Amino acid sequence: MSHRRPLHRVPLSRPQPRAQLHRAPSRLRAESHPGPQKRAIKRAAMRDCGRRCVYCAALLEFEIATLDHVHPLAHGGATAPGNLVAACARCNRLKGDMLPTEFFMRYPWAGMNFIHYARAVHRALKRCARRAVSLAYANAA
Repeated sequence: MSHRRPLHRVPLSRPQPRAQLHRAPSRLRAESHPGPQKRAIKRAAMRDCGRRCVYCAALLEFEIATLDHVHPLAHGGATAPGNLVAACARCNRLKGDMLPTEFFMRYPWAGMNFIHYARAVHRALKRCARRAVSLAYANAA
């Protein structure tokens, strides 16, 4: 007969479940819902751009206008008022994630409209647009 040692079971303490914090439903928490803030930013961009697309100068309705980051987020741009402009969906897709210099060199007409209609952008972006448009027209001549 084999002598077995009796197994000693040691009960391990289980982690207590975290107390569920009572939170209001997300539709009631205005600070976590970006909708009103985004609409306010879009409204300000539309006002600053004269309700026109800054690239093709087409008149924009609030519902169809899009916000464009002049210096794209993919290249380190910020979501700041000096970097946001109102654009039509077609021009926003055309620009994609190109840097402003690339876009204005490729489409100088967009740069000319940008210089005219983008009134509240950072001055360095306007300077970049002027330089790119003048280089594009100099290369074309």
